[in-house]
Amino acid sequence: MAKTPRSLSRRLWRWLLLAATAWFALSLVAVLTLRFVPPVASAIMLQDWIGARLGGERDFVLRYRWTPWEQVSSALPIALVAAEDQKFPFHHGFDLDAIQSALTDAEDGERLRGASTISQQVAKNLFLWRGRSFVRKGLEAYFTVLIEALWPKRRILEVYLNVAEFGDGVYGAAAAGAQFFGTTPTRLDARQSALLAAVLPNPKRFRVDKPSPYVLHRAAWIQRQANQLGGAAYLPR
Repeated sequence: MAKTPRSLSRRLWRWLLLAATAWFALSLVAVLTLRFVPPVASAIMLQDWIGARLGGERDFVLRYRWTPWEQVSSALPIALVAAEDQKFPFHHGFDLDAIQSALTDAEDGERLRGASTISQQVAKNLFLWRGRSFVRKGLEAYFTVLIEALWPKRRILEVYLNVAEFGDGVYGAAAAGAQFFGTTPTRLDARQSALLAAVLPNPKRFRVDKPSPYVLHRAAWIQRQANQLGGAAYLPR
């Protein structure tokens, strides 16, 4: 007996519901697991590695080593917050004021700039891909909500300082400290931390080892901001 269009429609909706439920369950398990388990790599790292191989960049080396919070200088987290997201201890994943300001500037004819929080950047780095699209922004918002709901603030910042890209193939405090300063994350001082934070808007354009006048100026501003915020005491415990 042939199936009616109505029965086919019901079956399709049933499969869509099952797929959505499975997606939610898997993403929930992944985010909850990474609250306690260090990520082996991030989606962005894998994308960069695959892109380098497909592009024939045989000399590309992915530098990444997880470092626990306790083994990172207190100067680096506050530098990252001062540079990227000064409301980090207080918001729930989204800086609504920054979003509104960016939209207002765009309406006035300026280029649309990002207003991503550290939580959003963690979501993007861990689970998504480079680029701009409504689909990616929607998924970024989804994972941001999960991360903020399931992780404490310090864990979010710990993961961020480990997976953020500080240079071509250089991810996280351990790799960046060794690559650019020949030191460990524990020994990063305020100036070195500010230089690392200063390149985060575009680590493929700005360089830690050969800082431009803009990077040096931004690093000095970050140091001042970190001091004005109260240093490490400003961060969630």
